[in-house]
Amino acid sequence: MLKTRFTEEFGVEHPIVQGGMMWVGRAELAAAVSNAGGLGVITALTQPTPDALAQEIERCKAMTDKPFGVNLTLTLSVNPPPYAEFRRVIIESGVKIVETAGSDPSVHVEHLKEHGIKVIHKCTSVRHALKAERIGVDAVSIDGFECAGHPGEDDVPGLVLIPAAADALTIPFIASGGFADGRGLAAALALGADGINMGTRFMCTQESPIHENIKKQIVGASELDTQLIFRQLRNTMRASRNSVSEEVVDILNKGGRFKDVKDLVVGTRGRKVYEEGDPEFGIWTVGVVQGLIKDIPSAGEVVRRTAAEAVKRLLELSGDLVLVPAASAAV
Repeated sequence: MLKTRFTEEFGVEHPIVQGGMMWVGRAELAAAVSNAGGLGVITALTQPTPDALAQEIERCKAMTDKPFGVNLTLTLSVNPPPYAEFRRVIIESGVKIVETAGSDPSVHVEHLKEHGIKVIHKCTSVRHALKAERIGVDAVSIDGFECAGHPGEDDVPGLVLIPAAADALTIPFIASGGFADGRGLAAALALGADGINMGTRFMCTQESPIHENIKKQIVGASELDTQLIFRQLRNTMRASRNSVSEEVVDILNKGGRFKDVKDLVVGTRGRKVYEEGDPEFGIWTVGVVQGLIKDIPSAGEVVRRTAAEAVKRLLELSGDLVLVPAASAAV
């Protein structure tokens, strides 16, 4: 076992989190991760209504007695989801861990903390992580430039972002973006993180609710098969490289605006990709770490072998490393 501040504070066996993923974070996947000793997470906005979320939480409870969380992603939109109602359902359902992401979570943190709920906030920069710490979150998830979805606009990869966060934060944090196995977990711990968050790796598991064609697409892809879209709009998103993403980039490079691509990037098209299995139908998010994914195991196996490989790698390194005195090294 790898005991860290994160495992101790959040009551999980392994410092491995399956973060919230739109259309992917459902009860079967979250329960499988939690049953294996990680932290599974249901994605609230995948459900069409707050009542549907309540039912999904109850389904998850029926499949696991281990801790699991709910992701609440906060977006700025003309017609925002009923966040207060989703939050009420989370509280009344007895969920004890919430992952927030997106906009300022202050009002939600205040209400959630009043009910004894631990909050993890997802950030893409140290400055945002420090703000989250100030408003009282219990932990943060630091997303490096490698991550799927929105990596922010700073373009700082995990190799620098993780130790920078370790130097600045006093609360536990988990590293996200670029993790698929125990080598990554060992590296994150060595850089100062208290655990890792994996998204793309858990997309490619037996319990993941996406079409088998998409899982096979991920297995066959390399680290070069993603594309950054919306860069010109300062709302960068990493997605699978396909004909739709190429068209979006081309339109924006030629001076187009969001209104010119909105029909191409609408979320319902991405949902159909996952449901029907056509990787060219719409925009769907995936991380560069897909280049490290070579199989479609159970989610529980991913958790267990990631933890075991991390322990093995750390033990091997501690035994193999020999410290050479500075004077000798200079000869």
